[in-house]
Amino acid sequence: MREDVLGQKNVKIMRKMTKVRLKNIGLYYLKRFESSTANLRNVLQRRVNNYVYQKQDIDKKQAWIWIEEIITEFQKLGYLDDHRYAEIKVKSYLEVGKSARYIHGKLREKGISEQIINAIIAEQEFDPFEAAMKLARKKRIGPYCQDQNLRKERKSKDLAVLVRAGFDYDVAISVLETQPD
Repeated sequence: MREDVLGQKNVKIMRKMTKVRLKNIGLYYLKRFESSTANLRNVLQRRVNNYVYQKQDIDKKQAWIWIEEIITEFQKLGYLDDHRYAEIKVKSYLEVGKSARYIHGKLREKGISEQIINAIIAEQEFDPFEAAMKLARKKRIGPYCQDQNLRKERKSKDLAVLVRAGFDYDVAISVLETQPD
């Protein structure tokens, strides 16, 4: 806490945590970000935990029941849709050249089911070679290397970049062996 000009301590006043307040927090979050159900649940639970830690005048179990009711209401209204969220994320990841392994990991972190992830990646007609080429272009490695004389010397480092990004060894080698345009 900081002291003001008169030497008095500034105390942040926390508003009481209610179901309406939690709902407003959720709406404000969804207004700014597209979210999965599990992610919004985590956001709201963190807010409740922080409040309970500082105030301790609320029943945490009751607040978690409120969270589930709010999430159910948001799903009925169409504010929360895991399939829509996953589609948006997969498209954005594919545009920047992320691997299928990376996409799976990120979406699982957000609580998206494996069936939804696999279905959306299949819909997008994911081509690992094309995604790896996008990454190579972005990182200026392989066929996009500025100095083609250094290309052989940097091959192992370039290979490591592609493999760490989640691409298979065979895909990474085929990208690195591709001739520049």
